[in-house]
Amino acid sequence: MVTVACVSRHHLAMNFPCTSRPTLRWRWCRFEALSLRELQFIYMARQQVFIIEQNCVYLDADGADETAHHLAAWAEDSPMPLAYARVSDPGVKYVEPSIGRVITTASARGTGLGRELLTVAVAQTVAAWPGLGIRISAQSHLESFYKGFAFEIVSERYLEDGIPHTEMLRKG
Repeated sequence: MVTVACVSRHHLAMNFPCTSRPTLRWRWCRFEALSLRELQFIYMARQQVFIIEQNCVYLDADGADETAHHLAAWAEDSPMPLAYARVSDPGVKYVEPSIGRVITTASARGTGLGRELLTVAVAQTVAAWPGLGIRISAQSHLESFYKGFAFEIVSERYLEDGIPHTEMLRKG
């Protein structure tokens, strides 16, 4: 078992157990703190998952990255993050902060990294905005996954970029 440390801008250290994976370096930062190399590989990972694998043509670089926090799990042997999520500030997409662009790359699927990613993303979001809920636009087939993190369905299903989605809220 490997322990991965995640340090936020609030110097909040959290440890999460990992199995059968290389040691990960978690990075939580604002857009301007990302290196050009990190940004390039984040965009490549998001495009691989959302545009190529899900066959969904849409504008991934939507202008919201510049005002968001970015959470990525990096392994030394891979230039691309193995997992990633974008966290939008309250008032940008919803009244609450919002977790979106949630991915695990193909090589990391089935390892528990998706659950670890969401655990870290929720913890970082709660630490950044204590007492506020977290709202997401979840792909509908992942509703049960998000329910496991205390998200509740708060809308009917709707199409976003041709994929069924459901708005979900985790109360503060």
